[in-house]
Amino acid sequence: MSLARNTLSGIGIVLVVLAVANILFLVVADLITEHDNPYVGILAYLILPAFLLLGLLIFFAGMLRERGRRRREAPDSVAKFPRIDFNEPRTRGVFLGVVFFGFLFVVASLLGSYQAYHYTDSDQFCGTTCHTVMHPEYTAYSRSPHSRVGCVQCHIGSGATWYVKSKLSGAYQVYSVLAKKYPKPIPTPVANLRPAQQTCEQCHWPGKFFGAQMKVFNHFGYDEANTPRETRMLIKTGGGSPALGLTAGIHWHMNIGNEITYIASDRQRQKIPWVQLRNRQTGKVTVYKSEAEPITPAQLATSPRRVMDCVDCHNRPTHIYEPPDRSVDTQLLAGTIDRSLPFIKQKSVEVLSKEYATTPAAVASIAREIDAYYRTEYAAIHKAKKASIARSIQTVQQIFRSNIFPEMKVDWRTHPDNRGHFISAGCFRCHDNQHKTADGKVIGKTCDLCHTVVGQKEGSTLMVDTPGAPFTHPVDLGDMIDVNCSDCHTGSAM
Repeated sequence: MSLARNTLSGIGIVLVVLAVANILFLVVADLITEHDNPYVGILAYLILPAFLLLGLLIFFAGMLRERGRRRREAPDSVAKFPRIDFNEPRTRGVFLGVVFFGFLFVVASLLGSYQAYHYTDSDQFCGTTCHTVMHPEYTAYSRSPHSRVGCVQCHIGSGATWYVKSKLSGAYQVYSVLAKKYPKPIPTPVANLRPAQQTCEQCHWPGKFFGAQMKVFNHFGYDEANTPRETRMLIKTGGGSPALGLTAGIHWHMNIGNEITYIASDRQRQKIPWVQLRNRQTGKVTVYKSEAEPITPAQLATSPRRVMDCVDCHNRPTHIYEPPDRSVDTQLLAGTIDRSLPFIKQKSVEVLSKEYATTPAAVASIAREIDAYYRTEYAAIHKAKKASIARSIQTVQQIFRSNIFPEMKVDWRTHPDNRGHFISAGCFRCHDNQHKTADGKVIGKTCDLCHTVVGQKEGSTLMVDTPGAPFTHPVDLGDMIDVNCSDCHTGSAM
């Protein structure tokens, strides 16, 4: 071991000792700390082990360098190969020590690698390591219906192939963050995402759905009284399979009895000029082309074709960015925003819809504007309901923090939700009466294709109380009978 007596090997030993000491400290801290800290995991299982290996390499590099120096100065002073004589007690002791510590190192490396493997698959690692970049996604995930489903269960799934793909992709993402090459916002949908049949359908199985589901939609007006509006509908979810029963309803699209292939002309799949329907039983193929946005023969020949699956409609199953209109409606219904405050719906949506440079600037402006509005326009109410106004302001601020992220340029407009058709085109991307076959058959957009209105109420007034009656818009639209909901309802101030 005399070859280790050099400056370079000494530096390596110091680096190894410091790395081991810090790893042990952080592992113990991770075990006894009640709340997880992402930096502890990164340091203990990723960064410090790298320094440990670096220290070992420096240590052995120093020995090789020292050996080379001695052989140059005195060739006979250093043997070509190490002399190992187990008859010597010192040699036996060194050998046993190397075996013992080598065994400990291998075991520790295996345990550390296993822990690192699990840590890099954790929600904490995925969502909190890169604060600015992933903050919108992790915030939305944490408050979503899938917040108890691990990130990797949807983004990776089981199997070594997809795990390797994800880590290779992740390596580039780390580089993008360090080099600040990431786009704002992060583009969606995610390229090369694992097929929904291998992820979503492990829990949600369209073949097991039948019939319709009752859904109650609650909205509040932009008038002084924040008039509540309620619409009750039967959503024709449907499902089934050729083996279990009739394939019908919205889940008719889900590759049960039919296969739907389409071409999108934009990255977010909001513009669909070409749709193909293939009946799985008969093999019959029907092609629909959009008259509103015609597809050229060259585009048809070169554009990638996608088989429709769950995420084509449920494209925001977890990372949901709700528009101000819907978010405020939810909190008015829950009572965290005081419905008795005049024009609170209008004012809340108005301040949420403005452009802000940063989140702190938005939070401060929201508080200032709402408080000033009631202090100026409704002085008596401001004085009598100061606590209620303050609580409502806090709720509006939280809506902003949960759905709008100016630092990453993320909000409901950058990530449209295709489930439904109220705020974004959604169903009407194809169901628009504009997609036609060569013989004139269209993909229709009549309301009763997907839902049946059971009842409508505005305030205490019944607008529709006969199941199956047409939807009655609360405002007379005149001859605007063919407009889409999203042409007027943008989710922001009206």
